[in-house]
Amino acid sequence: MVNSDSPPRILFLYGSLRKRSYSRLLAEEAARIIGGFGAEVKFFDPRELPVRDSVLETHPKVQELRELSQWSQGQVWSSPEMHGNITGILKNQIDWIPLTIGSVRPTQGKTLAVMQVSGGSQSFNAVNTLRILGRWMRMFTIPNQSSVAKAYQEFNEDGTMKDSPYRDRVIDVMEELYKFTLLLRDQSDYLTDRYSERKEKALKQSKSIENCLPKFVN
Repeated sequence: MVNSDSPPRILFLYGSLRKRSYSRLLAEEAARIIGGFGAEVKFFDPRELPVRDSVLETHPKVQELRELSQWSQGQVWSSPEMHGNITGILKNQIDWIPLTIGSVRPTQGKTLAVMQVSGGSQSFNAVNTLRILGRWMRMFTIPNQSSVAKAYQEFNEDGTMKDSPYRDRVIDVMEELYKFTLLLRDQSDYLTDRYSERKEKALKQSKSIENCLPKFVN
């Protein structure tokens, strides 16, 4: 049972292993912001995460990622744009999170915010791809998003983000994610309950299909 008074739990994934990774710096800035709103935040470090299916699912980094995904009530995916799309580093993390683990759906009903950084002019290729992935993972992707152009100009030496319209947008995105997570986390089971899945379960249990039809209160 979720405690409605508990801080929203937000997981951050980023898509670069560089020492000065701007997708990580953007995620860290966003984490400080949403943490200031009252959220509890955690990061997954993608270093040493094997390529999907190259090892068993019992690998410690795979288990760590999946446990963090189940822990979270919302997530933030931050990727560089490389060759017009997201990086393999971030896609590999998402690929390791399955749609189902037994009867548990690790991402279904969770909120999601998407962000990207670019080395050149502003683009939305990466965030558009992340939106497709979020929908496929059955997540509630919030309307707002962040795309930071010429990211190398937007961060201070200590890794914090300079005051700019780009940072203002990050604040907007985190505020929206925080609000959506508060509104949806206690309702996710109801909102993601599907007739087709009830039907499949009923057939397995030899129950009447009529009992699976949705019933709404006027």
